[in-house]
Amino acid sequence: MAYTKVAPPEGFSAPGLFATSLEKVIGLARSNSIWPLPFATSCCGIEFMATMGAHYDLGRFGAERLSYSPRQADLLMVMGTIAKKLAPVVEQVYEQMAEPRWVMAVGACASSGGIFDTYSVLQGIDRVVPVDVYVPGCPPRPEQILDGFMKVQELVRNESLRKRYSPEYKEMLARFGIQTIKTA
Repeated sequence: MAYTKVAPPEGFSAPGLFATSLEKVIGLARSNSIWPLPFATSCCGIEFMATMGAHYDLGRFGAERLSYSPRQADLLMVMGTIAKKLAPVVEQVYEQMAEPRWVMAVGACASSGGIFDTYSVLQGIDRVVPVDVYVPGCPPRPEQILDGFMKVQELVRNESLRKRYSPEYKEMLARFGIQTIKTA
């Protein structure tokens, strides 16, 4: 079996030495230790169960531990139809997650309401929480969910450590009506 050599991250290298920035190291560590919180309400949740199974194995990407507590999760994965009555719950779960946090909308219903263009269905979770990655499909195949997860990993790996403290980020949260915690 042939293995391909992976290029090292940006940095300085010499025999027996490799140096890079702390930001790159933290990004690499975060991207390979994401704890997802699955918020599944319908058929997309069944596809996610297949993604966690042995054939696809989301654990290979550092997400072995699913978190069912928002206080111990990094990634909110909203899967399936979200009724308008459930929207405040999604928002509350998001607000209980510690920074840094990311959101993935899995499937047509979570992304845009899907085929349910009715008064009772939220037409996309991006109306209540900011979404980082959208996974298309009705329901999406496990390969698509894995691809979306890898996009989140790429975002996490390349995100600046200062982004969460920027005025732009705080303004974006304010547009959603989400309070930020003031730090000293």
